[in-house]
Amino acid sequence: MFGFDPWLILIGVVCGALALGASALVKLQFSRGKRVPLASGATGRDIALAILRDADIADVSVTEHPGFLSDHYNPMTKTLALSPDVYHGQTAAAAGVAAHEVGHAIQHARGYAPMWLRSALVPVANIGSSFAPWMIFAGSMLGAYQGPQQGGGTGLGYYLAIAGVVLFAAATAFTLITVPVEFNASSRARERLTSLGLIRPGPESTAVRGVLLAAGLTYVAAAVTSLAYLLYYAHRLGLLGGSRRE
Repeated sequence: MFGFDPWLILIGVVCGALALGASALVKLQFSRGKRVPLASGATGRDIALAILRDADIADVSVTEHPGFLSDHYNPMTKTLALSPDVYHGQTAAAAGVAAHEVGHAIQHARGYAPMWLRSALVPVANIGSSFAPWMIFAGSMLGAYQGPQQGGGTGLGYYLAIAGVVLFAAATAFTLITVPVEFNASSRARERLTSLGLIRPGPESTAVRGVLLAAGLTYVAAAVTSLAYLLYYAHRLGLLGGSRRE
């Protein structure tokens, strides 16, 4: 049965461990960064506004958003939403997260191509992540993984599973393009923080680097997980040169 394939279970266990590890690392680095006060006394909001001014971006608003690490930039409304710990924080952690989100605003203002590509993939990626696994599972129940000798590869189940894989591939492409987008935003953040003197070399700079690296690794874990499942599904359907089997 599809649900008891040992390879599928192995992928779930390994990728689940990656996701949990990445999430724990983010919380650990953010907690450490909160213990490093900024000598400047600037809050995350102050830092975000300073970088926006330096980048000559005047049409992005900075607001407080409830939740823990709920920080994000909305290109549709040109709003930079910072969680309370970041908005009011006067720490290296707050500086790193605030600057990272401004990095996305700079990407948007400068027409950074990977960010626009990611935005274009959002609708189909949302559909793929929500419905594709169910379509693939339903297809497997209808015999999508049977070999030709059992009549597989020509029926409804096979084509339903193929459609699910195509949608899942779009969701995977979204996770893959997100990785360079996020690391680029972090790179822009570190450069601006340093060039504007918003953080000092030493503990402040080290803490910021740790927070941003840990955050980036969560996207790497998500991309690896999505790619692993996509390759598994494609292999089971014989799309990678293998034969379909029960």
